[in-house]
Amino acid sequence: MFDDFYGLSGKPFQLTPDPEFYFRSITHRKALSYLGYGLAQGEGFIVITGEVGSGKSTLVAHMMKTLDPDAVTVAQIVTSKLNEEEIVHVVAGAMGLDVEGHDKATALTDIESFLHEEARAGRRCLLIIDESQNLSVQALEELRMFSNFQLGNHPLLQTLLLGQPEFRETLQNDDGLEQLRQRVIAAHHLEPMQEAEIEPYIVHRLEKVGWNGNPSFAEDVFAGIFAASDGIPRRVNQIANRLMLAGAIEKRSDIDSAMLEAVLAEMGSERAVPPAPAVPEAPVNNSGSNTVASGLDREQVNAAILEREAMLIEAFDGAIAERDAQIAELRAKLDDVAERPVDADGETGGTEIGEMREQLARIEARSFEQERSIRQTLTMLIDWIEGEMDSSKAA
Repeated sequence: MFDDFYGLSGKPFQLTPDPEFYFRSITHRKALSYLGYGLAQGEGFIVITGEVGSGKSTLVAHMMKTLDPDAVTVAQIVTSKLNEEEIVHVVAGAMGLDVEGHDKATALTDIESFLHEEARAGRRCLLIIDESQNLSVQALEELRMFSNFQLGNHPLLQTLLLGQPEFRETLQNDDGLEQLRQRVIAAHHLEPMQEAEIEPYIVHRLEKVGWNGNPSFAEDVFAGIFAASDGIPRRVNQIANRLMLAGAIEKRSDIDSAMLEAVLAEMGSERAVPPAPAVPEAPVNNSGSNTVASGLDREQVNAAILEREAMLIEAFDGAIAERDAQIAELRAKLDDVAERPVDADGETGGTEIGEMREQLARIEARSFEQERSIRQTLTMLIDWIEGEMDSSKAA
């Protein structure tokens, strides 16, 4: 990879959130100020919204590094389409409570008891909910009810809601959320980075992995990246990552606008067609450099999306099948041990049980790795689809 070619100690433009790469853009400094103010109040709701890839998760990861784990207990969830009963159980699970089979009322009682125990131990509780735009109005109202839990006059739970722009609109305009709006003590919408921030942002991330000026960047490259990314951090990362890779492949110590145009053309063609067919060469402008092809074949786009969905499903099914086979094998061995006569010490197959426990631990470890691989595949799929949608809007 290019990090080896350029002598870097790591990947400067990875797409997964990493608080070590937190960049203090103007909008992120404002958001952090609102977060700090809101957390100091210790109650109600804090709301942070922004476009996909605007840096919400990185911001929160950076904020969490500043919290004392002995003073603040954090429960964090990423939501899907949850109703008011499901959100209660998911929140309870995020707090480490076993509420499987419990009805909503019992789960709420368990949550309140947990919050009281944390308060008596001198810890405040913070609930972080990502992708809040997926929640129904009824589920959001259920979250508001959590803010009623108190120990004397002391609120027991504070909630941080992260969401995309549509969540901001829902929160501002839905008549059923008036009481929740009154509990919001701080809110900020993350704007794209400004053009002047692109160069400092890229340099900041490069310096985090030991960049010493190789490769160098022409001034107009940063303006080109801003124009292509609209200042969205994740899109900047995608472009910069491909740009550095192209530089390493061509063994370049300098990156100029011609290389950027070629990379953007390549990325545009990848979004427009599935990988199997040959990709037509991008048109050439008067300067002789490649430009991004305009216009998209919708049938090809749909076919590409379906192909990637099939790849993801196949990977998931394969991982689940492997895990189920391993569990079935382990159960068979356990049944075999259980049927053996008891020895003089009143135990059956103590050594074998220990070995099977080790085997179970290995299965769990492999299951974790499989799940992580599936999540990475899903992230790549989402990034691809989002990029294609952006290209469709621009076309």
